[in-house]
Amino acid sequence: MKQLPLEFENRMKALLGDGFSDFCASLSEPPVKAFRVNKSKISIDDFEKINPFGKEKIPYVEGGYYLDYEKVGNHPFHHAGLIYVQEPAAMAPAECIDIEENTNVLDMCAAPGGKSTQLKNKLGEKGLLVSNEIIPSRCKILTGNIERLGHKNCVTTCMDTARLADTFPDTFDTIMVDAPCSGEGMFRKEPIAIDEWSRENVKMCAERQSGILDNAVKCLRSGGTIIYATCTFSLEENEMQIDAFLKRHPDFEIVPVKEAVQAASQDGICFDGCECKNISFARRFYPHTSRGEGQFMAVLRHNGEKATAYKQSKKQNVKLNPVLTDFLDDTLKNYNKDDITFYGDTPVFYSGDIEIKKGTAFMCGVTIGEIKKNYVLPHHQLFMAYGDSFKRKIDLDPNGEDIIKYLHGEEIKCNLPNGWAAVTVCGVAVGGAKVSNGIAKNHYPKGLRILK
Repeated sequence: MKQLPLEFENRMKALLGDGFSDFCASLSEPPVKAFRVNKSKISIDDFEKINPFGKEKIPYVEGGYYLDYEKVGNHPFHHAGLIYVQEPAAMAPAECIDIEENTNVLDMCAAPGGKSTQLKNKLGEKGLLVSNEIIPSRCKILTGNIERLGHKNCVTTCMDTARLADTFPDTFDTIMVDAPCSGEGMFRKEPIAIDEWSRENVKMCAERQSGILDNAVKCLRSGGTIIYATCTFSLEENEMQIDAFLKRHPDFEIVPVKEAVQAASQDGICFDGCECKNISFARRFYPHTSRGEGQFMAVLRHNGEKATAYKQSKKQNVKLNPVLTDFLDDTLKNYNKDDITFYGDTPVFYSGDIEIKKGTAFMCGVTIGEIKKNYVLPHHQLFMAYGDSFKRKIDLDPNGEDIIKYLHGEEIKCNLPNGWAAVTVCGVAVGGAKVSNGIAKNHYPKGLRILK
């Protein structure tokens, strides 16, 4: 473990008192690893029958387990999007409240996608998730993770939160603000954060966080909820941030988290000058008191009358190209034509009640594919999200040779009629292939393949 900055040590001694020595000792221990089951692809009960990654459950996360497996990223179940590997304390913010199905949720600072995909599992297929990330390269990673998990009715955007507020005013029932922070809670997992730490950086992060929170208010519907989270310990970015927010926005209040999260965490800290009487409702995860890294979270609820009806977006009058419908009729057992729309020139499945204007999104819904002159070249998203609806399926043994060949990008033999097929493991899509005369020609994206 690298030497901690002396000023950071002094600040933590003031926060932890007698617990400081245990905190320092915990930073020398290995980081705790965990994963979640993706309920969009498999039920928790069914996954437990095939789970090779670790059986010990995380007490505050439904479908969350501590990871006991090496090189999990190469396993076919990971490629199939059955799981999402995530540090356990980072799963806690999405477990703070009950997320209502079929509502609209925004994740403002979403990459790499752990909290977004966790929220989407709670929203159900028809619930709309908008996941935003300001850095284009990280937005691409975010989009890839949503694609891998086969989520439907998701939108990814790449913009600052001020533009986000202008684009989606009064739109969302729940907003996750996993704010960029000084990263003190990640010192054990990402030692580079130690080198980057300074009091000035803490102050800069706190100023940026307050602006993000104010923009979140503009995006929130009446009676909605903001979940604020950081992976740091500083008062300036946590309790002081919440106290200042409530002074600026007296129509909000801090509310308790769910009991399971409360039991696994420590109370928020009442600092000198704090005017929030219920600041203890905020929660803190420390590596010496919980199994995981550092995490802070607080639930902020708007006191206005809860909005019930969404603003109805204008339904596009979409004239479907027969080439597209012929492809879908030949490929899928069932699909809803009313869910087909276009984002730009690209046909997508999208049933959200928010109109996503051209130029707004990095990804909108599930991309069906590219319409050529007389055929459709399907997108990887179609296989991952609609694999269970494919008429042709090539189900492979997760421990067999063919799945390894497929993930390497090789052709495999099959006994199916010609056409596009979903390649599955344990019945869950891992990708696609074009069947021609008993040979499945590989359609797994090159960037995702396992190198030999």
